Amino acid sequence: MNPMQIKIEKANKQGKVGLIPFLPAGFPNREQFWKELEELDNAGASVIEIGMPFSDPVADGPVVEKASLKCLDDGINLAWIFDGLKERKGQFNAALLLMGYLNPVLQYGLDAFGAACKEAGVSGLIIADMPLEESDFVKEAIEPHGVSLVPLIGLNTTKERMALYADGAQGFCYFVSVLGTTGQRESLPTRIKEKLTEAKEVFDIPIALGFGIKHPDQLKEFEGLMDAAVFGSALITHIQSGNTSDSFMEPWK
Repeated sequence: MNPMQIKIEKANKQGKVGLIPFLPAGFPNREQFWKELEELDNAGASVIEIGMPFSDPVADGPVVEKASLKCLDDGINLAWIFDGLKERKGQFNAALLLMGYLNPVLQYGLDAFGAACKEAGVSGLIIADMPLEESDFVKEAIEPHGVSLVPLIGLNTTKERMALYADGAQGFCYFVSVLGTTGQRESLPTRIKEKLTEAKEVFDIPIALGFGIKHPDQLKEFEGLMDAAVFGSALITHIQSGNTSDSFMEPWK
C-alpha cells in the first residue's frame, strides 16, 4: 500500500480528516521553506504536497501562481528539491507528494525522475496538465520506483470515467471541487455531494477534496464523503501575512 494511503487512513481511524497542505518548493524563501515543512509535519499533516514551480501553471490561481513564479525567480528547480529532500530523508512523518506540470518532469527524464523520487522519499506525483489517456507512459516509468500517480477528478467527471481513473489507482484520489483554478472560496458548489458520493462508490482508495478549502468548517457538510482535505492558497496567504504554518494548522487538529 502506498504511504499516502496509509497516512490518510491512519488519520481516519483516529476520527480525523487526513490533512494535505500544499506549498511551492522554496516558498517563502529557500531557508524558510524547510522550516515550514517541519512545522506542517509536526502539526499532523498526513501528506505534504510540494509544488514544482513552473512558468505556465495553468491550474493555479493567483496566490499559488505568484508564489510559484517567485520561487522560479529564486532559482528553485527539481535538482534543488530533490537535493533538499535527500538530505532530510526519514525526518518527515508525513508522506511526501510532488505536484506540478509535465514539462519539468519530461525535461528531467522520466526514469531519472522516478529514481530521484525514491532516493528522496517521495511516494506520489500529481501532474495537473496530463489527461488519463496520456498518462500510461508516466505511470510505467515511476511506479517501479514506488511512486504513485494521483488521479485528478472533478465535477465534470462522469462515473464511467471515474472507473477508468480508479483502475489500478494508488495513494488517494484528488477531487477538484470547482471548475476553475486553485484559490480560497467562501462557498463550494452544491453538486460536490453528488459527485463525491459517486467517487466513493467507484474508488477503493481515500478521496481528498481540494481547490477552495481554507477552513475545516467547510468540510462539515461532506462528512463521510471525503477522507482528506488539500489546502494551499489559504496557507500561502497565512504565511505571507507573517504567520506560521503551525498556527494555520491549529484549527484542523
